Amino acid sequence: MSQFQSDIDTLATLKAAQKGTWEGITPEFAARMKAQNRFRTGLDIAKYTAKVMREDMAAYDADSAQYTQSLGCWHGFIGQQKMISIKKHHGNTAKRYLYLSGWMVAALRSEFGPLPDQSMHEKTSVPALIEELYTFLRQADAQELGKLFKQLDHAKAKGEDTQAIQSKIDNFETHVVPIIADIDAGFGNEEATYLLAKKMIEAGACCIQIENQVSDAKQCGHQDGKVTVPHEDFLAKINAVRYAFLELGVDDGVIVARTDSLGAGLTQKIPVSNQSDDLAAQYNEFLDTEEVTDLATVNEYDVLLKQNGKLVKPKRLPNGLFKFKDGSGFDRVVLDCVTSLQHGADLLWIETEKPHVGQIAEMVNAIRQQVPDAKLVYNNSPSFNWTLNFRQQVFDAWEEEGKNLSEYERNALMSEKYDNSELAKEADIRIQNFQQDAAREAGIFHHLITLPTYHTAALSTDNLAKGYFGEEGMLAYVRGVQRKEIREGLACVKHQAMAGSDLGDTHKEYFSGDAALKAAGEDNTMNQFDV
Repeated sequence: MSQFQSDIDTLATLKAAQKGTWEGITPEFAARMKAQNRFRTGLDIAKYTAKVMREDMAAYDADSAQYTQSLGCWHGFIGQQKMISIKKHHGNTAKRYLYLSGWMVAALRSEFGPLPDQSMHEKTSVPALIEELYTFLRQADAQELGKLFKQLDHAKAKGEDTQAIQSKIDNFETHVVPIIADIDAGFGNEEATYLLAKKMIEAGACCIQIENQVSDAKQCGHQDGKVTVPHEDFLAKINAVRYAFLELGVDDGVIVARTDSLGAGLTQKIPVSNQSDDLAAQYNEFLDTEEVTDLATVNEYDVLLKQNGKLVKPKRLPNGLFKFKDGSGFDRVVLDCVTSLQHGADLLWIETEKPHVGQIAEMVNAIRQQVPDAKLVYNNSPSFNWTLNFRQQVFDAWEEEGKNLSEYERNALMSEKYDNSELAKEADIRIQNFQQDAAREAGIFHHLITLPTYHTAALSTDNLAKGYFGEEGMLAYVRGVQRKEIREGLACVKHQAMAGSDLGDTHKEYFSGDAALKAAGEDNTMNQFDV
């Protein structure tokens, strides 16, 4: 027996026990409402999605073709429409997640207005967005099931076979999927990280991504001026997130440890080393120092270290930050990743300066020498110029093969004149195959784009504004938006229903019967789309 049918029977028994005082309650209607609201709390969601994500991680370990994907969403409606679209076009939500981008929270959801990605926005806006996303996804469940229930009622009224509809109800796939949620650098010390992580998990997050930058000096991963923290500081925050998961009963919660060391050349402090091979010592080995052979050359208040038997002076900037050795980023990334996995992280995130499978694979292979099952979450970032990067990668590969490249200028490959060239076509094929190639060759379990819907909102608005305020007038909206919605079967063309009017009408019928005052009557203009 399905859960839906079991709920009907249970509720019927419960109604009967009330000795006639619940005559206005229909058990099947109550069972429908339960089915439409499967997840009662954010913790229910976190526990369910953590299990989904763990199963996907195991599937990837067995077969790298089973990688996962997501798009960053800055509003609940965007996340909802994304998952509705995935189910419409691909049939199911398997291995498709949501990503919550700290960049987009800062740029689009702060009460201060648009902010750079520097952890200046309200930390509470992060769990608030998680809750909002899942509210919209749960509404998508309610709407889709509501349509099935109406089909069921219609078929029953006409005496038709209801088995196929009932099967869809019994085997309904939820729109609720895992969210990988960005906690930046924790918004403070390890206690602040723990408190915020709890709020995020209570809102539904099964996976929290945390980075090794200094919290109060945090920069976007694709900007300059990044400052990393010693390993002990970062591991304390990983522990804080794990404790938050365990306290709330999400025992299989997922932690993504992000390293910005490839592009970060600075550290805020020098950790204390207690023995020559401890984590602090390994971190300090990367400091850019100069040997001190004459104490007379040491200035007042200079910092000195004894390192490998020598007295050295770390290079310190006017702002008090210390420099790392040039060219040490690769080795620091490997140490960051190995250390994180050995101390409680589940997945890695390596922020790179370009999308290059070979570069990523080189680092992952070095990590896997110590942690064989290491896996990445990778940012397919809009900060990369994908067209130029891949055209230059093809140019370099062809040059190495000895091909004639006289018709191409490497530094000008972004030019539109190359768009139909053989080189551009090959580059596009490589872009198309990037995710599957990187999943196979570079250990990438999850591919995401951090802020794609920021760009799609800007692009679609630009196209509409150009036409509507120009010669096209109203035709710009009708031809460019509404007609496309109708032709492509977007449910949101009926925006009143998408906002919940049909659900409200159904509930009114449950509560008031024939006396219900419904919005979806003959005079509802949304009926014009029933053609």
